[in-house]
Amino acid sequence: MIGTGAVRGAATAALLADLGFGEPPDQLHPTVWMGRWLGRIRASQKSRSMMPGHSSRQAFWHGAAGLAGGVALTTAIAGAVAAIIAQLGNASTAGASTLPSTLGRISVEGVLLKPALAVRSLLRAADVVRVALERHDLDQARHLLSWHLVSRNTDALSADEVAGAAIASLAENLSDSVVGPLMAYRLGGLPAAYAYRFVNTADAMLGYRTPELEWFGKSAARSDDVLNLLPARVSAPLLALAAPCAMASPWKALRCGIRDASRTPSPNGGWPMATMAGALGIRLEKRGLYVLNAEGRAPTAHDITRARRMVFAASLAAVMCVELSIPVSA
Repeated sequence: MIGTGAVRGAATAALLADLGFGEPPDQLHPTVWMGRWLGRIRASQKSRSMMPGHSSRQAFWHGAAGLAGGVALTTAIAGAVAAIIAQLGNASTAGASTLPSTLGRISVEGVLLKPALAVRSLLRAADVVRVALERHDLDQARHLLSWHLVSRNTDALSADEVAGAAIASLAENLSDSVVGPLMAYRLGGLPAAYAYRFVNTADAMLGYRTPELEWFGKSAARSDDVLNLLPARVSAPLLALAAPCAMASPWKALRCGIRDASRTPSPNGGWPMATMAGALGIRLEKRGLYVLNAEGRAPTAHDITRARRMVFAASLAAVMCVELSIPVSA
């Protein structure tokens, strides 16, 4: 039944919808709704933090309660909407042949799953940075990088660093925006996919080591780390398999991924980023935090194109793996 488990063909339908139509309007986008929820609880925490005697423990539990409430609400809505549409679909196709009924089920499930994925928007975000770099408009490239792909200050980044940051973000977001949601969907259907998306969004908005968010966002950051333990490590071999699309060696990609994955502060991000660095033969560096494939050359705008090809191919492979793992009857 839709909403209670993965439906074979739905991941493909979701990817096709993503590539064909991109993101839905903000008014209809579940991730935007999640962001509004998280924005409200962040504003609430800001007010609480100004109260006398407000402790880090209170901030932690406030953040944990907001996270748990958001996950519960998201999961309930995803399951309820899917179940309602399933009932309507069953009623409308009563007496119809099996093929239209099956295609309708796949289409509905795919449309519902699509907002949890972000392939097209990710590839486009990196491409606009590439275009700016190729035009030698470094200020615009920095602006586009910070607007679309990273949360850090980009004002002092060189062209090499901008290209490297775009490539690193492509690799890391393969796990966060494609492999992770697909794996969650495979394990628990739409509710699991959207629960994953909520936690990932919470980490992106709250998981910072600032005085305001250090403890408030800790539950989101740690939950995201746990949920991405497997997707990040699956993303690495998927990128290695995709390396020939960039005229690169899968073996060099895997070797660098295994060697350098632990060099990032994140327990997960290093896997896809180091694998990408090894495949492209480039050095990926974030000042003061990590250096991946230190012996590699400096990244260029052309390497962004190569990285985009790898991420696209790896996304196709991820969808294929999910589809093959779902029983034909599902």
